[in-house]
Parts: sequence; structure tokens; C-alpha cells
Amino acid sequence: MALNGILEKIGASREDIIRMMCGMTAIPSISPAAGGTGEAARADFLMDYLKGFDIVERIDIPYGPDPSIMRPNLLARKIGKKKGTVWIMAHIDTVPAGDLDAWDTDPFEGVVKGDRIYGRGTEDNGQTVVSSYFATRDLLGEELNGMSIGLVWVADEEMASVYGVEALIARGCFSEDDVFIVPDWGSPEGKYIEVSEKSLIWLNFSIIGKSGHGSTPDRAVNSLKIGAALIGDLGDVFRERFPLEDPMYTPSKSTFEPTRADMTVLNVNTIPGSWSFSMDCRILPCYSPDDVLEVAKQVAERYSKETGAEIEVTEIQRHVSGGCSSTEGYVFDTLRESVKEVMGHVPETIGIGGATCANFFRLAGHDAYVWETGGGTLHGPNEYVEIQNIINDAKVFATMFWKLCVR
Repeated sequence: MALNGILEKIGASREDIIRMMCGMTAIPSISPAAGGTGEAARADFLMDYLKGFDIVERIDIPYGPDPSIMRPNLLARKIGKKKGTVWIMAHIDTVPAGDLDAWDTDPFEGVVKGDRIYGRGTEDNGQTVVSSYFATRDLLGEELNGMSIGLVWVADEEMASVYGVEALIARGCFSEDDVFIVPDWGSPEGKYIEVSEKSLIWLNFSIIGKSGHGSTPDRAVNSLKIGAALIGDLGDVFRERFPLEDPMYTPSKSTFEPTRADMTVLNVNTIPGSWSFSMDCRILPCYSPDDVLEVAKQVAERYSKETGAEIEVTEIQRHVSGGCSSTEGYVFDTLRESVKEVMGHVPETIGIGGATCANFFRLAGHDAYVWETGGGTLHGPNEYVEIQNIINDAKVFATMFWKLCVR
């Protein structure tokens, strides 16, 4: 079948796309660390869609706190004549639904309204699971004169990827000749290809002061008051110590945002003796997370000496940037050409502050590219995906596979 015929079949697959997306959405796939039962049932459902590949593997990773729970990863390949595999990676886990009263539909049903399918995980990352399947469905009967075609649908992306991508890389599931498309971040009409990510470090600040009555503040050490001042000072110091900008990234500067905060007291007339808050720091690759942590500790120590409060700074999580994927190789050129042929424009390269699984591949020495259309409703109530976005993505990926693997 010619490429045009394959693209026409993708364009005529609306009902099949709806059936797959709604069937997948109806199976909750939430990490046990977030109160769910894991991805096993959804993986069972998706295994049927991988028939026809030359090699299909299901790699179940036991969940540490409860080894009876398996975290499944699905890998499927059609073998080509040349070295290396072009992988499209998607994750099959989702975040919890959150406040059900904020939803207009059942988050675990899959509801079609016009060109949209509503439900938890439809955009993040069901869009890619479905588009990658339809991109490959009609290529499985073709002889591959180039690289192999690969799909990898993983667990545990929403938490830490310990039982997903990290485990697969550690097990040697990929070769040095492989390249990865990770459609887990998108832009309207697919105008950007993400080739790099900032480093990330999350910090927690725990302040121990002295509780007291609201009418006698001189007898207390107000942890909330100290923490509020500390937040403002940290922002100023971080911006001063890490001032560089890089226009490739959006936003172009490193960012240091206070996010989570603990509750203090239940009554108004008590001065809180302890309080803690967290910061989400996304830093340009030219800076080290170790330096951010050291600056945070220095500011906290100064506040501790000035106020008499004990202030402990702890690291919650970090991801070190894996650098920038090549923008000169034939795989990148082919992806960009495929976007142009389907969408009608040449996408620009960009770096982001978000963290995707592409960074794990970059750290392991692979090139990885993040591209899809749309984006914007993930993790929120009334999450939805545009059916046309799925069709467009599938056409781009099918064109890319045709150029790199078939032709």
C-alpha cells in the first residue's frame, strides 16, 4: 500500500479511534502510590492491539511496597533490515481524577462530545497510545527496508518512572542505534519539537519555632511569619544567583516557585510553632541542582541565626537535564519534514521546564524528541483530547515511519 493510502485509512478511522480511547479510559490506571491498583488491567486491554508485530514483550516489574502488584510495560517491534529502532513511547498510567464534583462527565467513562473525548488520561497520555497504534496499524504488512518500527507503552510515568522507563533502560531493552519519539508534551498544531528539558529539584523547608498566644508574640517564634519572609527572600536570592536566560527554553529563565504548604493551626489566636513549605525549581542545564540546594541551605541558615528557629532543608526529588538531542541528524530532519507534509508548517525547536521520559533516554545517550499536537487540559477536571489531533499525530508518525523504516 502506498503512503497516501495509509494516510487515507487513518483519516477514516474516527470510530475505531473512539472505540479504543473509550475502552482504555474506562479502565482506571492509577499508581498504587497514588491510591490506585496500577496499570495491569489496562495493559491486558492494550495487548490485543499489538497483534501483528514481529516481537511483543510484556515486562512486569514488581511494585516495591507490595510485590504482588505488577507494573506492566509493553514493547512491540516490527523488524527492519537496518540497525536501530524508531520507538514511539507513551505511558499508560494516569493521575487520579481529583474532585469529582468538578467534572461534567464520569472521568472513567470516555464521553464523546463533538470532536472531543472527555475522560481522565485521554490527553495525558492516551492521545499518544492511540495515535501510535493507528500510525503503525497499516504498516505492519509492509516490508521494512530501513530501521525497525517500535512501540513502547510504559507504567509509572506520573510518579517517578522507577517501574517504567528507568527499569527498561536498566534492563538493556534498547540499543545504541535506537531513537525515540516521546509525545508527552504538545503545542497547538504541533508547532514545536521539544529537544531539551531543564533540570528539576524539589525542596522542602521545615521551620520549627515556638508556639504561643496571638496576644503575646514576643513570647513565641512564629514559624509562619518566618516562612513567609523566607519564601520572598529565597526568590530574590535564587534570581540573583541564577540569572542567565536561554531563549530556546520557555520560560527562558530558571524558575523557583513556592508550591505546597502545610496547615498551621485551627484557631486564629494561636501563633504556629511549626510550619513547612515546598518549592519547585526548574533550572537551566548550565546550572547544577547541587548549587541550588546549597544556596537554599545558606539562606535557611541565615534565617535560623536571625530568628532562633530551626530550619531544615531537604530534597524531595531531582532530575538532571540530559542535554539537548541532535537537531542535525536524519531522524530529526525526517520528523520535521513529516510534520511539514501533514500539518503544513515547519516546527521550531524548543526546550521546556517540564519533565518527560525523553530526558531518561537523553541521559542514557540517546536522541529523543517530544512532539504532538494540542496540549492544555492534562491533570485537570474535564480533561479531553481532540479526535482530529489524534488523527493528525498518527498521520505524522506514519509518514515518519514510512520514510525511516519502509522506504
